[in-house]
Amino acid sequence: MTDLPVRDVVLDAEEQRVLGSLLEKQVTVPASYPLTLNALRTACNQSNSREPVTDYDEHTIEQVGRRLKDRGLLRIVWSDTGRRTLKYHQALDEVLGLAEDEKALVTVLLLRGPQAPGELRTRTDRLHAFADRSDVEEVLRRMAGRGLVRELPRRGGDRDSRWMHLLGDPPSTTPADEPAAPVVDVLAAGGEARDERVRSSYSAVATAYADSLLTELEGLPFETWLLDRVAAHAGGGPVVEVGSGPGHVTAHLAEAGADATGIDLSPGMVEEARRRFPDGSYEVGDLRRLMRPATAPGWSAVLAWYSLIHLAGSELPAAVDALARPLASGGLLVLALHAGTQVRHHDEWFDVPVDLDFVYHEQDEVVALVRAAGLTEVEWYRRGPVESRGETSQRLYVVARKP
Repeated sequence: MTDLPVRDVVLDAEEQRVLGSLLEKQVTVPASYPLTLNALRTACNQSNSREPVTDYDEHTIEQVGRRLKDRGLLRIVWSDTGRRTLKYHQALDEVLGLAEDEKALVTVLLLRGPQAPGELRTRTDRLHAFADRSDVEEVLRRMAGRGLVRELPRRGGDRDSRWMHLLGDPPSTTPADEPAAPVVDVLAAGGEARDERVRSSYSAVATAYADSLLTELEGLPFETWLLDRVAAHAGGGPVVEVGSGPGHVTAHLAEAGADATGIDLSPGMVEEARRRFPDGSYEVGDLRRLMRPATAPGWSAVLAWYSLIHLAGSELPAAVDALARPLASGGLLVLALHAGTQVRHHDEWFDVPVDLDFVYHEQDEVVALVRAAGLTEVEWYRRGPVESRGETSQRLYVVARKP
């Protein structure tokens, strides 16, 4: 398709949301793309990674789809498998001749309005791997030369200027006199430095952490059911919990009949687990280097129970692959995570100074990664926060089987 001048592509707010959502899901959930009408509506109305949050109905999506189709910015196609269902496929990248790095930036700008280069680098993490903020700035300057974006004047209190797309008027997301919220770059100093922060922070809080969490399963009936199910499935076979912390989850699996082992990155946590559960098996190790058990050809189950919460989205594919690889045929992979897209930084935890970033991950993208790792019979469960325990985040649990 011949590239059109940017001035000929003017999108209203609804069109920006529909095209931005399609651009995003084309990369993050390719197995489900193009999107059905219902899936596109859900993508547009997500409560995370969208500013502002919308509540479009299917009729609105259909109308927007027809407008964009008439302008050559979207194609409506039939599903090529199963029941004949209409699906929506964006053509904006073809019309504008967008390179992959440009496409990632346009996607996030359409979905969230004007942003600084540091914000854009973090928020495009699942779409394109920018080396650093200067890499983002270089692409923005290239795009500005093509009339796709422009730099906005710096606001009071801002460290960096924000950039906006020129495909229509973006909705205002932040009052002009209010600085944008800081965005945490988990890998700003590199993966090894982040690992050392995680290792030292957990060792520092090990005792207080264990005191707080050792009995938590007593008040979590869903989690207890899931762990008992995993132990029953293993049938006495070897099970490993990666990121086992103070050892209570591994101990529960062992009590339920599994041959359970705990592995954790933090020596302090492993020491605490061994002290609290002297009959258990706990070792220092990295989930990304998980080996097969010495007593069997593979693990009957691998659990990453809130142990992926310090990894950036770009690190998840390799991590999920590493966890799935040593599973035995029929073995289960179980993931527990915070659901969403935000990153929360803690510089104090259990009244101890730490340096930890807690990363939330989106359900659709985690499920897609599990399927991409070759696992089948994928289930997922999402629950709200248990306020009586002081929880503030939704929780995501994914279970899948190795063929």
